[in-house]
Amino acid sequence: MAAVLAALVLGVALGPVSLPLKDVALELLGLDNNLNPREAAIVTQIRLPRVLLGLLAGSMLALAGGCFQGVFRNPLADPYLLGTAAGAGVGATTAIAMRADDSLVPIAAFAGALIAVISTYLLGATRNLILAGVAISSFLTAIQTYVLQRNVDTIREVYSWLLGRLATHGYAEVKTLLPYAAVTMIVVLALRRELDVLSVGDAEAATLGLHPQRSRLILLGAASLGTAAAVAVSGLIGFVGIIIPHLVRLVVGRSYRQILPLSLLFGGAFLALADLAARTVIAPGELPIGVVTAFFGAPFFILVMRTTKAVSL
Repeated sequence: MAAVLAALVLGVALGPVSLPLKDVALELLGLDNNLNPREAAIVTQIRLPRVLLGLLAGSMLALAGGCFQGVFRNPLADPYLLGTAAGAGVGATTAIAMRADDSLVPIAAFAGALIAVISTYLLGATRNLILAGVAISSFLTAIQTYVLQRNVDTIREVYSWLLGRLATHGYAEVKTLLPYAAVTMIVVLALRRELDVLSVGDAEAATLGLHPQRSRLILLGAASLGTAAAVAVSGLIGFVGIIIPHLVRLVVGRSYRQILPLSLLFGGAFLALADLAARTVIAPGELPIGVVTAFFGAPFFILVMRTTKAVSL
C-alpha cells in the first residue's frame, strides 16, 4: 500500500509542471493547500485520471501474470499467452483503419481480445492451450499486418497504440476498466488458494477435493478478462506480468496466497511509475510506456529464462 500511495502522489506531482508533494497530497485528501485553481485542475482533471488508469492496468497485468504462471506452472507465462494481445491488436488496428471514433478503439480492442481468448479455449481445451494460443496469435498477427498494409496512412497511429499509452479523456477510461478489474480481482483472489493446490499436480489436487480443470478454466477466464480490459484502454504494455510476480516471489516465497495480492499492488505501482518516467525522461515529449517497461522487462525476461533453463537441467 505504501508503494501504491507513493506512486500515486509522485505520479500526480511530477511532470512537465512540477508541483509541491505536500500540496498535492493535501489536494488529493480534499484539504486546504497552496495550489492555485490551474494547478488544482492539473492534479484532479489531467494527472489523477492517468495515474489511476496506470494503477488499474498495471494491477490487472501483474495479477494476470501471476495467475497464468500458477495455472500453467510456467515462470515464463504472461497475460498475452492466450492471444489476448494479438486479438486486441487486430481490433484496435481495424477500428483505427476504419477511422472510427476514438471512443470505439478500446471497445474494438476489447472485443478482439475476448474473441481471441475464446477461440484459444475452443481450440486448445482438450489438448494444449499454450500451443493453441501461439497458433491463434500468429493467425491474428497476419490479419493485422494485412490491414496495416491496406491502410498505410494509419500506421503511425496504430503503432502508437501498440507501444502502449495511458492517455486519458478525463475519467472515462478508468470507469471503463473498473468493473472488469473488480470482477477479475474478486474471482482470482478468491481462488488464489486453489493455485497452491494445483501446484502439486492435478492428481494430488483431485484427491484433496479440487476439480482441477474447472478451477483452471475459471482462473484463466477471469485473468484473460482483466487483461483484455487493460489492453483495450492502455494498448499493448509488455513484461509487467513477468517482472512483478517474479520479484514478489523472490521476497515472499512460492505461495499464491501472498504472491497474487502483492502482485496486484506492486503491479499498479510499477506501471504508474513507468508512466511517470515515460512522460518526464524526454519532457516535453513523451516515450511510449511500452518502451519503458521493455527496457526493464527484456533483460529480466532473459535472466528468468536462463535461470529456468539452468534449473531444468
